[in-house]
Amino acid sequence: MLIIGQYFPPDLGGAATRAYNVAKGLSLNGCKVTVVTAFPHYPHGKIPREYKYKPFKVEWLGETRIIRAFILPLESKGLFKRLLLFGSFALSSLFVLPIVGKIDVIWAANPDVFSLIPSLAYSVLKKRGVMSNVDDLIIEDLYDLDLVKRGSILSKMAEFFARVLFAKVKAVTPISPGYIATIARYGVDESKIQVVMGGVDLDVFKPCESKRDVNGKFVVLYSGGFSIAYDFEQIFKAAKIVENVDDDIEFVVQGKGELLDSMCSKVNELKVRNVRIVDNLLSRVAVSELLCQADILILPLADFKTPYHGISSKLYEYQAVAKPIICCSKGLPRDYVKETNSGLVVYPGDYEALAKAVIELKENPYLARMMGENGRKYVEHEASIEAIGSKMKKTFELLISNA
Repeated sequence: MLIIGQYFPPDLGGAATRAYNVAKGLSLNGCKVTVVTAFPHYPHGKIPREYKYKPFKVEWLGETRIIRAFILPLESKGLFKRLLLFGSFALSSLFVLPIVGKIDVIWAANPDVFSLIPSLAYSVLKKRGVMSNVDDLIIEDLYDLDLVKRGSILSKMAEFFARVLFAKVKAVTPISPGYIATIARYGVDESKIQVVMGGVDLDVFKPCESKRDVNGKFVVLYSGGFSIAYDFEQIFKAAKIVENVDDDIEFVVQGKGELLDSMCSKVNELKVRNVRIVDNLLSRVAVSELLCQADILILPLADFKTPYHGISSKLYEYQAVAKPIICCSKGLPRDYVKETNSGLVVYPGDYEALAKAVIELKENPYLARMMGENGRKYVEHEASIEAIGSKMKKTFELLISNA
């Protein structure tokens, strides 16, 4: 199995997590997996020293071979820089083709649409079929962020480009059923769409003995990228309300990304004393340990024009460590948390409701513990990477048998 994706751990973000989970899940199900990815770079754009002045580097992650190719050392900030990053990886990933070896099927992991360019080139040269992942639809995101107007000339060109690429894939594996109708609008027959959930590595993300923060506070934690996908102002305004009610509660926001400066400015502007921003990049094991130190885990999705179609990989990780979740979202993430009874839900931007939810969970430890346990039970039965890998393997085998 060949996985092609620009993002792979230690890169941050759901795309990297999805690629890792599928790679490990396939390996656990007896598949020989090769990953072609970029040098570690996201979101800060700083290439580690061991990769500098090298066109590529081969590594091993357990039984999985990782081939890392060159990418421009640019921070993932703004549309133009992102396009340069996408383009540089699409090109450099082709240069490692001679060392990839024998493959049976290709999975274009991330970023969607752009990863199809090198994947289809490999398909022609290796004479193998391509499946496409969808954990975000870039073109639709551009509309939601008002970076491109739907119906504009640029919009029509981008959609035409996506239709041409999607027409050449054998199957599409979105992370949730919410994407099916949208993918079909790009000309993909619904019979080719197989939903495969994001999943979580239960060997890494697992409950541990409760460790209170060193200052003895009740901790509300966000861990991940500081990107425009999240509304951190909602957290800060909720924290301002909470500090006047209960001074034992601290909000910790940990990660890296383009919004760091604006986040720090907003905290200073609001004069919030119970918010701690931790600017660092952690390994997956360290993230799991950090999540275990918290009392509540929060997913503060920003309010875009349309409800979210996907389910954030953070939700699976939060559930796996058996902590209660507060999900700020419309759409599938909100529905998922409610249906699994693993946390409370509030609407994006509603900082007053967020503050009330934090206080409710702190004052009701039985409810918090029950929601945490519900989440863990759900991912154990439905979202382990072994189960995700098994379903993906069956989809690949079907593609091969129909070739």
